[in-house]
Amino acid sequence: MAATKSIDAELKRPANIAETGLGTGMISDLAIKSIYFSGEMTGAKLAQTLKLPYQGIVQPILEFLDREELVGISGGTGTSERNFRYVLSRKGLDRVRDALSQNGYAGAAPVPIDSYNRALRQQGLGGIKSIQEETVKSAYDGLVINAAMFDKIGPALNSGRSVFLYGPPGNGKTTIAKGMARLLGRDPIYIPHAVEVDGQIIKVFDEFNHKRIEEAATKAQVPDWMESTDTAESQGVDERWVKIERPIVMVGGELNLESLDLIFNPVAHYYEAPFQMKANGGMFLIDDFGRQRMNPKDLLNRWIVPLETRIDFLTLHTGKKIEIPFEQLVVFSTNLNPADLCDDAFLRRIRHKILVGDPTLEEFKTVFQIVAKARRVAWSDEGFSHLIEQHYTKTNRALKNSHPRDLLDQLIDLAKYRGSEMAMTPALMDLAAGAYFADLNIST
Repeated sequence: MAATKSIDAELKRPANIAETGLGTGMISDLAIKSIYFSGEMTGAKLAQTLKLPYQGIVQPILEFLDREELVGISGGTGTSERNFRYVLSRKGLDRVRDALSQNGYAGAAPVPIDSYNRALRQQGLGGIKSIQEETVKSAYDGLVINAAMFDKIGPALNSGRSVFLYGPPGNGKTTIAKGMARLLGRDPIYIPHAVEVDGQIIKVFDEFNHKRIEEAATKAQVPDWMESTDTAESQGVDERWVKIERPIVMVGGELNLESLDLIFNPVAHYYEAPFQMKANGGMFLIDDFGRQRMNPKDLLNRWIVPLETRIDFLTLHTGKKIEIPFEQLVVFSTNLNPADLCDDAFLRRIRHKILVGDPTLEEFKTVFQIVAKARRVAWSDEGFSHLIEQHYTKTNRALKNSHPRDLLDQLIDLAKYRGSEMAMTPALMDLAAGAYFADLNIST
């Protein structure tokens, strides 16, 4: 894709230890930890685990470990050294215990922090193709969104900066945000399994926040442990990097200031990347903003510098500050009045403010018809008019885009219980409203 072509140099498969950007000591420690956790491991399997080529990297590392009497060969199949099975010696067990006491990370070899920073800056949202009106509309196909809203969503996405989605609850702010994320997701990016800085490891990729893109293997992409020639191993993408859809990281009331810095595991002795680092290249959605167990102004102040400079600073447990890119669309979604959450100075730093208000009666009816059709509930103008008059007009209740779905789900439950047709009769609409709103005394 266009956003990834410029990072070919960062993603090129390393041919030797020097090209990994890591020291022999770090790779050796990762190797013996992998062997330790597996009991024994072939050279081919070790290459697969570390995501590093056997030829030129894993092979010399194993030779080094053998010379140092840290590993031994317990057997193998065939004559290829790749298939030799390695186990730790007594000396190797002592070494791995020492390595684990300093850093418990095991798995894919990390990439240097400088390589991560360059790659993520090159894959920032500024490099994606401009999103046009028709593309935005297609992303929300099946949803009732007025033209004025489309005219706000598109420019906000193209800015790639920050958005405030605000308005009363129940009208689809989270749905709109997820639609924005789908539009960003058309252009995949690469992120590393982990990052190394000053001998410390930060785990970045995780299956929950990142959706891997699997590709059909080509000669250049076939894993190196399956190849038989040095030429083939020197081609393809560095497998320490994972091709993913642009990430959507969504947090809510659990968010606090501590979770926005490096999370050090005192037992395993390595770091987990914070939310905003996992969101790099995609969207960071702060849902239900203002409901966190902290002063919202403190949280907003945390973003002032990153939003302006597109640079964030994280702190190692040693006290050292490290710089990482802040290349993401930050979306604040709230039911509260933005003026009650932050001052004008901060609001000016938010590029786009989008009010998601209550639907009109016509829009509400359209949503109801769409949901009724999807749930196979027979439509009735009489039933709809009865609902509006009895449970909205008389009670002065606001229309919400979430109500059609919830009321029809109530109706379906009631119809199944009564063994009656799933249809919007006035009687069933009364029962559904009574069960859902829980504030009416309805006679049936």
